[in-house]
Amino acid sequence: MDHVTKKDKAGVVLLPGTLDHYQEQVTGMLETERYGEAMQTLEFLLSCEGQDERRRQEWSTLLEWLRVAFPGGAGDAYRNEAVLAGEEPEDASQALKRRTLEKHREDAGYAERLLLRVMQEPMTERGQIALEQLSYLEDADTDAKLADWMERETLHPLLQFRVLQTLRRRGATGTVRLPRGGIALELEIERTPLEPHEFPLAVAEVLSRVSQQTENEDPSLFYFARELWMQFMMATYGTTDYENLTRGAESELDAWAAALHAQASETLEGGGQAERIRDAYGITGELRFLCERAEKSLRAFSRGTLQR
Repeated sequence: MDHVTKKDKAGVVLLPGTLDHYQEQVTGMLETERYGEAMQTLEFLLSCEGQDERRRQEWSTLLEWLRVAFPGGAGDAYRNEAVLAGEEPEDASQALKRRTLEKHREDAGYAERLLLRVMQEPMTERGQIALEQLSYLEDADTDAKLADWMERETLHPLLQFRVLQTLRRRGATGTVRLPRGGIALELEIERTPLEPHEFPLAVAEVLSRVSQQTENEDPSLFYFARELWMQFMMATYGTTDYENLTRGAESELDAWAAALHAQASETLEGGGQAERIRDAYGITGELRFLCERAEKSLRAFSRGTLQR
C-alpha cells in the first residue's frame, strides 16, 4: 500500500486515483472468500483520509458485516478460510509470515522498508511487528544492517535481545559487540535463547523456588513474578548479573528467588515484606548481601533505570 499513499499531519492520505484500485481489491477478496484480508484492508482504508463520505460509508458497512460474521476479527476469518480449504488453521505468526512473504514477492523493496521501520520506530508496536516480519525474510544485507545498528546505537536492553533473536531466527551467526553501561558485551548470535526453556537451567530454578513460596499464598503473584523474571533475563542477557546467576552456586539461586519475590510483592502490594520474604528463603550471612544486590538490579529494571 505504500506506493499509493502519502502522509500529512493528519496521517495517511489516499492519493487521487487509488480509490477504484482499492475498491477492486476488496471486491476481489470478497468474491474469492478472502475475508481476513478484506477486513484488514477495510480497517486500513477507514483509518485513511481522502475518500468521499459515500465511499467511506460503503466500506464501513462492509466491515461491520464482516465483523458480525467473524466476531474474532481477521484472525477468525483466516481460520475459517483454512478450514474451508481443508487446511490446518493458521495462528497469528503463521498468518504474519504468509502475508510478509507475499508482500516480499510483490515488492523487492519491502525488506528495506521493514528495516527502516524497525530503526525509526523501534519500541512501537509497528516497529516490533516489523522486526518479527524480518525474521521470515532471507537476505544477507539485512543481517549486516541489523548487527551494525545494534553495535552503533545505544538501544534499550530488551530491544537488543529481541534483535539478537531476530538475527538467530534468520540463521545469522557470529559475534556482535553491544554497548552496555560503558562496556561492550560480546554475544554469539547462535546462542541467543528463542524460548524460555532455552535459557540455562538456573533461570527456571529461580522460578521454581518462587512458585513453591507463592502457590498457596497468592498464585497471581507468581504469574507476575514469572513475567518480570523472563523480561529481566532478556534485558540482562550476557551481563555480569546474568553470568553470576547462571554459573552461581545453588545457594545463590535462593538469593535471586527471594529478590524476585520481594520485587514482585513490592510492585503489586507495596513495600514492607522484604524481611519476611528473606526469612522464608533462608537468606542469612553472605546470602543477604547477594540478595540485596539482586534486589537492586531487579528494582532498577522495574523502574526503567537498568544500564544501557
